[in-house]
Amino acid sequence: MELVLDHITTGYPGHHLLQEVTTTCSSGSLVALLGRNAAGKSTLLRHLAGTLPLPKGSVLLDGQDLAGLSPRVRAQLVSVVSTKRIRNPLMTAYELVALGRSPHTDWIGALRSSDKDCIHEALRLTGMAGHEKHTLATMSDGELQRTMIARAIAQDTPVVLLDEPTAFLDLPNRYEIGLLLRNIAHTQGKLILFSTHELDIAFQLCDSIMLLAPPHLHHLPTDEMRTAGLVEQLFTGPNVRFDPATATIHLTLPEKESGA
Repeated sequence: MELVLDHITTGYPGHHLLQEVTTTCSSGSLVALLGRNAAGKSTLLRHLAGTLPLPKGSVLLDGQDLAGLSPRVRAQLVSVVSTKRIRNPLMTAYELVALGRSPHTDWIGALRSSDKDCIHEALRLTGMAGHEKHTLATMSDGELQRTMIARAIAQDTPVVLLDEPTAFLDLPNRYEIGLLLRNIAHTQGKLILFSTHELDIAFQLCDSIMLLAPPHLHHLPTDEMRTAGLVEQLFTGPNVRFDPATATIHLTLPEKESGA
């Protein structure tokens, strides 16, 4: 299955970000969206999810224009994990993940045995099996993020979009979430795209990288992006330098002034 960005322009009326972008992503891959603040990473994800109309162009999934589908059908194809916090502290992990089955249930929302199997499998895949009865208020940030990802997995879509899934996590949890997404993409055959500022995670774990440098978008396999010089152009400053060999940022600290 392929997701095709076909000559798209992103942004809002009177304020376009990317222009005339065309690229393709394939199933079974983990793709990072990199860019400076306000480059339009979240906006691009909203366009891909179908919640924000494109000013121009089309997003095609196996030849289907996502904009022409009903919200229910689109929700069977694309799931989203946003940075928005869940506001119901008494909801359990199981109840949250069960929401992912909504596009597949009848108008009553009754869960069939197959739906329950999907929920338990999503909890297992994300390491949250045994936490079904835990309320959101009692979860750590890492556990809550895993539960949010489990909801998207239970939705059983070929495409999963995540907006900065590691933003509120400590260093070990950031890598654990990255490894979890990579494993799901490769073993479940899903296309997973996520925005991030974590250059090291993107370069160590992702199959390809989209680099947003408005009005352009550069999409290359990770090893090619590492040596293309594009990241250095975007993230290098007077005291900041991207090292392609290690995919890390190096700082040049000002010299300390000697005392009088």
